[in-house]
Amino acid sequence: MNRQARRKVIYDTDPGVDDAMALYFALAHPGIDILGITTTFGNVSVEQAATNALYLTSIANQQIPVTKGVKSPWVKPGEAPPDFIHGADGLGNLSTRAATTNVVDPRSSAQFIVDMAREQPGEITLVAVGPLGNLALALKLEPELPKLVREVIIMGGTISEPGNVSPVAEANIWNDPHAADLVFTAGWKLTMVGLDVTHSVVTHLELFKKIAEHQKHIATDTLHHAVAFYSNFYSGLHPHLAAKPGCFAHDLLAFIYLTN
Repeated sequence: MNRQARRKVIYDTDPGVDDAMALYFALAHPGIDILGITTTFGNVSVEQAATNALYLTSIANQQIPVTKGVKSPWVKPGEAPPDFIHGADGLGNLSTRAATTNVVDPRSSAQFIVDMAREQPGEITLVAVGPLGNLALALKLEPELPKLVREVIIMGGTISEPGNVSPVAEANIWNDPHAADLVFTAGWKLTMVGLDVTHSVVTHLELFKKIAEHQKHIATDTLHHAVAFYSNFYSGLHPHLAAKPGCFAHDLLAFIYLTN
């Protein structure tokens, strides 16, 4: 598939194990063209999120712009990242990391989103899988942004499925509800991929083991390690995942929706 036919995407993310799963799916998919990775706080600090995005792209031999964005919620006090879910480093506490040379783009995440949307009006899809502060700030910088982007796909929220941080709240929306309000009411084409969907799809650890054994590559080894840590958390919550280790494929499903 030629580059013109691929869906142009800015990936707004807080990597995070399922964020890494989603990133590698997108990089491998012939129908997706990742123009940039805009990072935010959430699963980890924004500094760690940018570090992880640079690392994941570097070990996958990809040169993709990575930016740092908002480091705290729009209004509410911030909270400590959930290191018991993703590890202190967001990738299952890697024991070592290969040296990388990729560096952060000097623009803020919000400015990068605005710049790219102005350069390629009507062509870019924003896939946002963390708290929504970067998108909210981009809307403040460019009020016409909803007319400049093709589509927004969000992994977050829930309708009828119980929440994962409270009986009714999903983590990405909970982490920055005021930013989410700005984004959900902006008037652009928006699709929410919430817990009603993501809690129905399990990716099993055995799959990532097979991929790592087949590829014999640092990127797939890293992903297998991270998913093993992540799956261990879920096995403590869900008996069916204790019997056959796996995890919910939250962020990955935003890209599954995009490609289907």
